[in-house]
Amino acid sequence: MSAAAKPRLAVWKFASCDGCQLSLLDCEDELLAVADGVEIALFPEASSRMLPGPYDVSLVEGSITTAHDRERIRDVRAQSRLLVTIGACATAGGIQALRNLRDVEEWKRIVYARPDWIDSLATSTPIAAHVKVDYELRGCPVNKHQLLELLAALLAGRRPNVATSSVCEECKARGTACVLVAHGTPCLGPVTQAGCGAICPAYHRGCYGCFGPKETPNPAALSEQLLALGMDEAALGRFYRTFNAAAPAFGDEAQRHDPQP
Repeated sequence: MSAAAKPRLAVWKFASCDGCQLSLLDCEDELLAVADGVEIALFPEASSRMLPGPYDVSLVEGSITTAHDRERIRDVRAQSRLLVTIGACATAGGIQALRNLRDVEEWKRIVYARPDWIDSLATSTPIAAHVKVDYELRGCPVNKHQLLELLAALLAGRRPNVATSSVCEECKARGTACVLVAHGTPCLGPVTQAGCGAICPAYHRGCYGCFGPKETPNPAALSEQLLALGMDEAALGRFYRTFNAAAPAFGDEAQRHDPQP
């Protein structure tokens, strides 16, 4: 990249719902500033303009669920100076990682009229299971403000400032009473990374763990509280098996309580 050239940005999709890419498009006015600071070389969700690599920054949404995508992510990595995974699918395998718990061939026979046409791996895995990842943004979908902070930091050559605390701290910051303590509502907030703004507790619902496990979570301690509230073992397993079912801290805790879902 020459001194006068803008950094080149690429946005890639693997197995996902496109929600994290839409979070970038939802930045609206801020996106114009981003577009002014970079050259958007490849972003099929937003433009038919697709320039070849190499790229300075690649944002990758989605998990690896086919042999073809397993090869494609290696090609993306080879073309990218920095690779950033965005969203629960890319960072933990996503909801589709629930397939990892069962026989995928059996599911193909049940769901599809022509299962022989379906070519997929037995598992849904995060991008980091296949290539080196430089940064990751959690969430289902990602928080657009965190996404903008990350892009601004990379453009400025500094380390992104992304929260690693729990959702509980966000509840306190917005003055929301703890739904777990005050109402006995099951909530994953104590073990979930901040980033969503504690939206669900603000509307008197427990956190569903969209942003995945925080640093050094203690799900075993939370599980004891949830069992004391009356949640049974199977329900507890299902509680952890949602957006980040394959994230080790959540997946292992779910398996401990409900080994055969």
